[in-house]
Formats: sequence, structure tokens, C-alpha cells
Amino acid sequence: MSGTLYLVATPIGNLGDLSPRAVETLAAVDFIAAEDTRVSLKLLNHFQIKKPLVSYHEHNHVSAGQTVLARLLAGESCALVTDAGTPAVSDPGEDLVRLCGEHGVTVLSIPGCCAAVNALAVSGLPTGRFTFEGFLSVSKKSRREHLESLRNERRTMIFHEAPHKLRSTLADFCETFGPERRIALCRELTKLHEETRRCTLGEAAAYYEETAPRGEYVLVVAGASPEAVAAVSLEEGAAQVLALVEAGARLKDAAREVADHTGLGKNELYAAALERRK
Repeated sequence: MSGTLYLVATPIGNLGDLSPRAVETLAAVDFIAAEDTRVSLKLLNHFQIKKPLVSYHEHNHVSAGQTVLARLLAGESCALVTDAGTPAVSDPGEDLVRLCGEHGVTVLSIPGCCAAVNALAVSGLPTGRFTFEGFLSVSKKSRREHLESLRNERRTMIFHEAPHKLRSTLADFCETFGPERRIALCRELTKLHEETRRCTLGEAAAYYEETAPRGEYVLVVAGASPEAVAAVSLEEGAAQVLALVEAGARLKDAAREVADHTGLGKNELYAAALERRK
């Protein structure tokens, strides 16, 4: 009988946020797969847990995933952890979960911290519908295509950003969404210097021109207003469809997504994009 893979959410700053169930799970499994074994060892030492650690991260997840899977199939139990937050969300752990699903291995989630959800909760922006966009690409072309595809997104949008890229990201946001769009900049969540700044994109860009960004950020950006979305022309919609296609989407799927966000007809968008591509 195969073992179980546990997805254990770890603190994003405050060690007091690790749940009793998470501590019990980490103490009970046969081994722990960690993004950075040095970071996880500090956490385990704090809670006086001694377990074998194996490395599982972006650069080795293909080979490491097969090794972890083999041990699970042999009956061992494993806890998957990242340096901070919930594993398998915007994380190579998703591949391990898929592997386990394909081989009938049970996967259980031990809930806990998630920076994106924490930031959304304190943002003051609509929380009923939202889209998690993660980190933007370092490639200028891919970055602009990604943002262009979100120009008329009506849901609240959540991004992660590093301090050294924050200024350029805010400039890109202003260019794509307009300087009047609302944003909440959540910095160092659960840590000593936690801060949430709620303002417009233009105000945020101006503030950080004068103030050096510090710490890791979660950026929560308001969605487009229905009035703004309704003003999108068919030509603009077709351009959005092609931007999604260049980013890897199928033409049919891209047309459907843009139709959902703009109110334009899916078939019209499909035809216009085909014509434009010629």
C-alpha cells in the first residue's frame, strides 16, 4: 500500500503561525521534501522535530519528484514544504501532486499561510472574485504581453514582486491599467515591519520614486470597471486574443477568455484575431 504526501503550509514570517496539526504532521512523516533544506531545518529545530530532509525545488523537481514518488509507492509518508507559504501553489510542488495523482498516491493538504490570500484580505479591494498572477516575467516582451492580456480583467488581481523590480512593475502597471487604478501594496506580511499601503497606481509609483522599496511585496490591483471594459473595441479585443496566443494559449481559448472580460462576442473575436494574424 502506498504512503501519503502531505502538503504542509509553513509560516511566511511569524513562526507562531505554524498550526498544531502541521507540527504533528511534520513529526509523524517518514521524511520531508523541502525547497531549501537549510531553511526548513531551522523551522524543524525550532519545533524540536528531527526528520530526514530531501531537496525538492525548481531546478531538480523532475528527478527529485521521481525519487519521492518511488518512496511513496514503497509505503513511506512524506511532507512537502516550501521556504514559506503553501506548497504546490505557484510552485514546482504542483508537478509532484500531479505525479501522485497519476499513480494513485493519496495527497492531503495541511492548510496554513498563503501570502496572496492574506494580502487580498487586508487590501480593501473586492474579494469576491480574484485572479492570482504570481511573479511577472523578467522578459520585457512576455511581461507586457501578460499585462496586456489583463488590461480589461474585472477581477481583483494579485501579483508577487521583489523589491528591486517594484519600481519598473509599478511603471508597467500605470502604462497598462492607468494611474488612477487602485492598488494595495502589502510588504513583509506577518513580519516585524509589516505594512499595507492603499492608494492609486500613480501615487504608488510616485511614492516609491522617493522611497526605496524594502522586503517582499504582494501587490493587489483592482479590476477594471464595467464601464472601462465595455469601451473595448473589437480591434483591441483581437489584439488581446493574439497576446494570449503568443503567451501559449490556444486561439479558441484565448477568444473565450477575452470575450468573458470584455463583453465582446467570442466568435467575432476569433474571426477578427484570425484576420489580424494574416
